[in-house]
Amino acid sequence: MAKTGGYLTTHVLDTARGVPAAGINIALYRVSGNSHRKIAEAVTNADGRTDSPILPDGKFKAGQYELIFFTGDYLRSTGQVTGENLFLDTVPIRFGVDDDTAHYHVPLLLSPFGYSTYRGS
Repeated sequence: MAKTGGYLTTHVLDTARGVPAAGINIALYRVSGNSHRKIAEAVTNADGRTDSPILPDGKFKAGQYELIFFTGDYLRSTGQVTGENLFLDTVPIRFGVDDDTAHYHVPLLLSPFGYSTYRGS
């Protein structure tokens, strides 16, 4: 049986408003020690998801990664926050991948003053 490659998906839900969070810029970095190398960028669509896996099969490898969600513009545009120094202007999520044949789904549940994440399916 042929080995199936893994891939990475994400999405953002605005838990304060109870809707998907559209228009959030996301950057994905490969992390090795103190080194961060940007390997992908995407923007959430109307469903709060990226249009395709942020890291598709063939590029997904075991190791450490960091998703950076640039949430400030979204929170301002929805009227949830004001001011120059936001509490959650960016949200970093660092995670490890052991099985590069699996689907890793790392969502962000966002509100103006808190967030959570988990490994989804």
